[in-house]
Amino acid sequence: MAAAWLAFFDALLSVALIAAGIVGAHFYLIAPFMGFQLFAVGFLLSIMGALIGFIAIFMTRKPQLRAGRNRALVGTAICLLIALPLIVTVLRSSKYPAINDITTDFDNPPEFVFAQKLQHEAGRDMKYDKAKYADKQLAGYGPIGPIKERLEPSAEFTRVSDVARAAPTWKITYSDRAKNTLEVVVTSWLFHFEDDVVIQIRPTPDGVSLIEMRSKSRDGIGDFGVNARRIRRFFDRVALARGKVNPQEELP
Repeated sequence: MAAAWLAFFDALLSVALIAAGIVGAHFYLIAPFMGFQLFAVGFLLSIMGALIGFIAIFMTRKPQLRAGRNRALVGTAICLLIALPLIVTVLRSSKYPAINDITTDFDNPPEFVFAQKLQHEAGRDMKYDKAKYADKQLAGYGPIGPIKERLEPSAEFTRVSDVARAAPTWKITYSDRAKNTLEVVVTSWLFHFEDDVVIQIRPTPDGVSLIEMRSKSRDGIGDFGVNARRIRRFFDRVALARGKVNPQEELP
């Protein structure tokens, strides 16, 4: 029957679109965002296919209509295998605010210098918009502050640069030792999305270094918490580099 065929066809098309999106983006055959869009369409089709499949299974319960039951069962099973894990992921990510620019300093955020030249969207404004992001960041992630280090800024800049250079998906694109500023492009593994990061070492009145950081996605509106986690994990790496576990505990 038609519903069974449609569920089966939706399952095959969903698999094809998801595979095309992942393979195309991962191997640089298509743009990352296009790959993600194909992936998202495949996900939506899997939900539709599962719903149609349930209807088809119900409709083929009668003996005279069971010719398409196997197709309905296979199509529904494939769609559920795709849809359910992704639905769980989306639900878990719904707690994150729809922002993609995270900073450790709302009033004086580190500003990008070189990243503006790397944007695939010409003329994109890289300035931090406090009114747009600050309250949502606080509500979604709580305080994400800078950390203080017991090194003078130039020495701390060297250590931070070494930590950034050691991260496998990070590529340093700009380094200004005079201003103790570092810019990095971070590339995601699967779709190769590129995010921009700027790290700035600032002197403090008590003679130690303050590490300020900002992480901003190039695509989309939300980031599923990626930028906030990136800052916190980088600070953890800095803490590990100096032999301590939790750098946030050292804030005065």
